[in-house]
Amino acid sequence: MSDQAPSPPPPASPPPAAAPKAPLKSIQQREVDESKVWSLWFTRREFLTLAAWGAFLAWLGGSLLAALRFFIPQITYDPSTLFKIGPPEDYLPGTVDERWKKKRRIWVVRDTSAEGGGLYVIFARCTHLGCTPNWLEGQNKFKCPCHGSGFRRVGINFEGPAPRPLERCQLRLAEDGQVLVDVGNRYKNPKDWKKPDAYLKVTV
Repeated sequence: MSDQAPSPPPPASPPPAAAPKAPLKSIQQREVDESKVWSLWFTRREFLTLAAWGAFLAWLGGSLLAALRFFIPQITYDPSTLFKIGPPEDYLPGTVDERWKKKRRIWVVRDTSAEGGGLYVIFARCTHLGCTPNWLEGQNKFKCPCHGSGFRRVGINFEGPAPRPLERCQLRLAEDGQVLVDVGNRYKNPKDWKKPDAYLKVTV
Protein backbone atom coordinates (compact mmCIF):
# COMPACT_ATOMS: atom_id res chain seq x y z
CA MET A 1 0.00 0.00 0.00
CA SER A 2 1.64 3.18 -1.22
CA ASP A 3 1.58 6.36 0.67
CA GLN A 4 -0.01 9.00 -1.66
CA ALA A 5 -0.72 12.54 -0.65
CA PRO A 6 -4.45 13.45 -0.93
CA SER A 7 -5.31 15.44 -4.03
CA PRO A 8 -5.99 19.09 -3.41
CA PRO A 9 -9.69 20.19 -3.41
CA PRO A 10 -11.03 21.84 -6.62
CA PRO A 11 -10.86 25.59 -6.65
CA ALA A 12 -14.03 27.30 -5.52
CA SER A 13 -16.14 28.92 -8.29
CA PRO A 14 -16.07 32.69 -8.27
CA PRO A 15 -19.12 34.41 -6.81
CA PRO A 16 -21.74 35.57 -9.37
CA ALA A 17 -21.26 39.05 -10.59
CA ALA A 18 -23.63 41.50 -9.10
CA ALA A 19 -26.32 42.86 -11.46
CA PRO A 20 -25.53 46.34 -12.62
CA LYS A 21 -27.51 48.86 -10.71
CA ALA A 22 -29.85 51.11 -12.65
CA PRO A 23 -28.68 54.65 -12.66
CA LEU A 24 -30.41 56.74 -10.11
CA LYS A 25 -33.09 59.00 -11.58
CA SER A 26 -33.67 62.47 -10.50
CA ILE A 27 -36.86 63.38 -8.70
CA GLN A 28 -38.03 65.28 -11.78
CA GLN A 29 -37.46 62.24 -14.02
CA ARG A 30 -39.35 59.99 -11.61
CA GLU A 31 -42.28 62.41 -11.66
CA VAL A 32 -42.26 62.33 -15.46
CA ASP A 33 -42.30 58.51 -15.47
CA GLU A 34 -45.15 58.40 -12.97
CA SER A 35 -47.17 60.81 -15.11
CA LYS A 36 -47.24 58.42 -18.09
CA VAL A 37 -50.88 57.47 -18.83
CA TRP A 38 -52.21 54.19 -20.26
CA SER A 39 -48.64 53.04 -21.07
CA LEU A 40 -48.49 55.57 -23.90
CA TRP A 41 -45.32 57.41 -24.60
CA PHE A 42 -46.50 60.86 -23.71
CA THR A 43 -47.05 62.77 -20.53
CA ARG A 44 -50.33 63.89 -19.05
CA ARG A 45 -49.69 67.38 -20.30
CA GLU A 46 -49.07 66.07 -23.80
CA PHE A 47 -52.22 63.96 -23.60
CA LEU A 48 -54.34 66.96 -22.60
CA THR A 49 -52.82 68.98 -25.42
CA LEU A 50 -53.67 66.26 -27.95
CA ALA A 51 -57.20 65.96 -26.54
CA ALA A 52 -57.71 69.71 -26.90
CA TRP A 53 -56.51 69.63 -30.51
CA GLY A 54 -58.76 66.66 -31.23
CA ALA A 55 -61.81 68.47 -29.84
CA PHE A 56 -60.97 71.57 -31.87
CA LEU A 57 -60.58 69.58 -35.10
CA ALA A 58 -63.85 67.75 -34.45
CA TRP A 59 -65.63 71.08 -33.94
CA LEU A 60 -64.04 72.49 -37.08
CA GLY A 61 -65.09 69.45 -39.13
CA GLY A 62 -68.67 69.69 -37.86
CA SER A 63 -68.82 73.38 -38.71
CA LEU A 64 -67.55 72.77 -42.23
CA LEU A 65 -70.08 69.97 -42.74
CA ALA A 66 -72.92 72.20 -41.56
CA ALA A 67 -71.78 74.95 -43.91
CA LEU A 68 -71.68 72.55 -46.86
CA ARG A 69 -75.18 71.27 -46.08
CA PHE A 70 -76.42 74.88 -45.97
CA PHE A 71 -75.04 75.76 -49.40
CA ILE A 72 -75.87 72.45 -51.13
CA PRO A 73 -79.61 72.20 -51.94
CA GLN A 74 -81.35 69.15 -50.51
CA ILE A 75 -83.13 67.14 -53.18
CA THR A 76 -85.96 64.81 -52.33
CA TYR A 77 -87.13 62.09 -54.63
CA ASP A 78 -90.81 61.84 -53.75
CA PRO A 79 -92.94 59.92 -56.22
CA SER A 80 -94.73 62.07 -58.77
CA THR A 81 -98.34 62.93 -58.05
CA LEU A 82 -99.08 62.61 -61.79
CA PHE A 83 -99.55 59.18 -63.34
CA LYS A 84 -101.56 57.47 -66.06
CA ILE A 85 -104.16 54.79 -65.41
CA GLY A 86 -104.95 53.66 -68.98
CA PRO A 87 -107.77 54.61 -71.35
CA PRO A 88 -111.34 55.15 -70.09
CA GLU A 89 -112.46 52.01 -71.91
CA ASP A 90 -110.54 49.92 -69.37
CA TYR A 91 -113.17 50.72 -66.74
CA LEU A 92 -116.65 49.24 -66.89
CA PRO A 93 -119.73 51.45 -66.34
CA GLY A 94 -121.30 51.18 -62.91
CA THR A 95 -118.18 49.80 -61.21
CA VAL A 96 -115.63 50.84 -58.61
CA ASP A 97 -112.23 49.70 -59.82
CA GLU A 98 -109.69 48.91 -57.07
CA ARG A 99 -106.62 48.02 -59.15
CA TRP A 100 -104.83 51.25 -58.09
CA LYS A 101 -105.86 51.23 -54.44
CA LYS A 102 -102.70 49.61 -53.05
CA LYS A 103 -100.15 51.29 -55.30
CA ARG A 104 -101.66 54.77 -55.74
CA ARG A 105 -104.38 54.91 -53.07
CA ILE A 106 -107.23 55.70 -55.46
CA TRP A 107 -110.45 54.18 -56.71
CA VAL A 108 -111.55 54.70 -60.30
CA VAL A 109 -115.34 54.97 -60.59
CA ARG A 110 -117.24 54.81 -63.87
CA ASP A 111 -120.86 55.93 -63.97
CA THR A 112 -123.53 54.18 -65.96
CA SER A 113 -124.95 55.89 -69.03
CA ALA A 114 -128.03 56.84 -67.00
CA GLU A 115 -125.77 58.54 -64.43
CA GLY A 116 -123.85 60.42 -67.10
CA GLY A 117 -121.34 57.77 -68.18
CA GLY A 118 -118.41 59.78 -66.87
CA LEU A 119 -115.33 58.70 -64.95
CA TYR A 120 -113.92 60.08 -61.72
CA VAL A 121 -111.18 59.20 -59.23
CA ILE A 122 -111.69 59.06 -55.45
CA PHE A 123 -108.76 59.41 -53.08
CA ALA A 124 -108.78 56.37 -50.75
CA ARG A 125 -108.35 58.17 -47.45
CA CYS A 126 -111.00 58.52 -44.79
CA THR A 127 -111.72 62.14 -43.91
CA HIS A 128 -111.92 61.27 -40.22
CA LEU A 129 -108.39 60.18 -39.26
CA GLY A 130 -106.87 59.16 -42.58
CA CYS A 131 -107.40 55.40 -42.62
CA THR A 132 -107.96 53.58 -45.91
CA PRO A 133 -111.59 52.53 -46.34
CA ASN A 134 -112.75 49.34 -48.07
CA TRP A 135 -115.18 49.14 -50.95
CA LEU A 136 -118.09 46.84 -50.05
CA GLU A 137 -119.63 45.79 -53.34
CA GLY A 138 -122.61 44.04 -51.75
CA GLN A 139 -123.53 47.12 -49.71
CA ASN A 140 -122.61 49.61 -52.43
CA LYS A 141 -120.54 51.77 -50.08
CA PHE A 142 -117.07 52.54 -48.79
CA LYS A 143 -116.55 51.53 -45.17
CA CYS A 144 -113.67 52.66 -42.95
CA PRO A 145 -112.33 49.80 -40.81
CA CYS A 146 -110.96 52.13 -38.12
CA HIS A 147 -114.00 53.95 -36.73
CA GLY A 148 -116.89 52.88 -38.93
CA SER A 149 -117.32 55.87 -41.22
CA GLY A 150 -119.41 55.07 -44.29
CA PHE A 151 -119.43 56.72 -47.72
CA ARG A 152 -121.71 56.18 -50.68
CA ARG A 153 -120.33 55.22 -54.08
CA VAL A 154 -120.01 58.86 -55.12
CA GLY A 155 -118.02 59.57 -51.93
CA ILE A 156 -120.67 61.29 -49.79
CA ASN A 157 -120.37 60.53 -46.07
CA PHE A 158 -123.55 59.27 -44.41
CA GLU A 159 -122.52 57.33 -41.28
CA GLY A 160 -119.83 57.38 -38.63
CA PRO A 161 -117.58 60.22 -37.48
CA ALA A 162 -116.22 61.33 -40.88
CA PRO A 163 -116.89 65.10 -41.09
CA ARG A 164 -117.00 65.42 -44.89
CA PRO A 165 -117.05 63.42 -48.13
CA LEU A 166 -114.12 61.62 -49.67
CA GLU A 167 -111.93 63.76 -51.90
CA ARG A 168 -111.81 63.53 -55.68
CA CYS A 169 -108.58 63.83 -57.64
CA GLN A 170 -108.02 65.95 -60.70
CA LEU A 171 -107.89 64.06 -63.99
CA ARG A 172 -107.80 64.69 -67.71
CA LEU A 173 -107.34 62.85 -70.96
CA ALA A 174 -103.71 62.83 -72.11
CA GLU A 175 -102.63 63.10 -75.75
CA ASP A 176 -102.09 59.34 -75.97
CA GLY A 177 -105.69 58.67 -74.93
CA GLN A 178 -104.90 57.60 -71.37
CA VAL A 179 -106.42 59.10 -68.25
CA LEU A 180 -103.90 61.26 -66.42
CA VAL A 181 -104.53 61.54 -62.67
CA ASP A 182 -103.08 64.11 -60.27
CA VAL A 183 -103.45 63.01 -56.64
CA GLY A 184 -101.67 66.18 -55.51
CA ASN A 185 -104.69 68.27 -56.51
CA ARG A 186 -108.00 67.18 -55.01
CA TYR A 187 -111.51 68.53 -54.65
CA LYS A 188 -113.12 68.47 -51.21
CA ASN A 189 -116.39 70.24 -51.97
CA PRO A 190 -119.04 68.20 -53.85
CA LYS A 191 -119.98 71.40 -55.70
CA ASP A 192 -116.68 71.08 -57.61
CA TRP A 193 -117.17 67.45 -58.61
CA LYS A 194 -118.71 68.27 -61.97
CA LYS A 195 -115.80 70.40 -63.12
CA PRO A 196 -114.08 69.14 -66.28
CA ASP A 197 -110.91 68.20 -64.38
CA ALA A 198 -112.90 66.35 -61.69
CA TYR A 199 -115.34 64.43 -63.88
CA LEU A 200 -114.17 63.04 -67.23
CA LYS A 201 -116.91 62.58 -69.76
CA VAL A 202 -116.50 59.39 -71.74
CA THR A 203 -117.89 59.33 -75.26
CA VAL A 204 -117.53 55.60 -75.86
